[in-house]
Amino acid sequence: MVKLALVVSEFNFDISYLMLERAKEHAAFLGAQITYVCKAPGSFDMPLLIQSLLDKKDVDAVVTLGAIVEGDTKHDEIIAQHVARKIADLSVQYRKPVSLGVSGPGMTRLQGIERIDEYAKRAVESAVKMVKRSKALEEIKATQYPAMVE
Repeated sequence: MVKLALVVSEFNFDISYLMLERAKEHAAFLGAQITYVCKAPGSFDMPLLIQSLLDKKDVDAVVTLGAIVEGDTKHDEIIAQHVARKIADLSVQYRKPVSLGVSGPGMTRLQGIERIDEYAKRAVESAVKMVKRSKALEEIKATQYPAMVE
């Protein structure tokens, strides 16, 4: 069973709360277990929680959930770029999947609402698939032909 931790942004919580609920439903549908749910004040604040969760033995992957809505400045772009980069860096550093379920930048609140299901489900599905594929690769002996792992 794949063990997931969820990190959800409290900023734009009207959107991210619904993402959290969809993510829980989809994890159950896929047979994954959610071991932790952590709330970050905003998407920008997620990396520290992600890092703490990646240290835990009962976490195979971390799913991030949030919505970065466009404002009057380019602030949303800066946040999204730094969050995405740090999430990728942590995934590689800890050799555990961290999926990007943070929608934005450059989207309106209405677009964020429209993307709730898609981003939540895809983030969970990506994390589950990556855990399964990583485990399958570990089982392949170095002398075997590296077959396509699905």
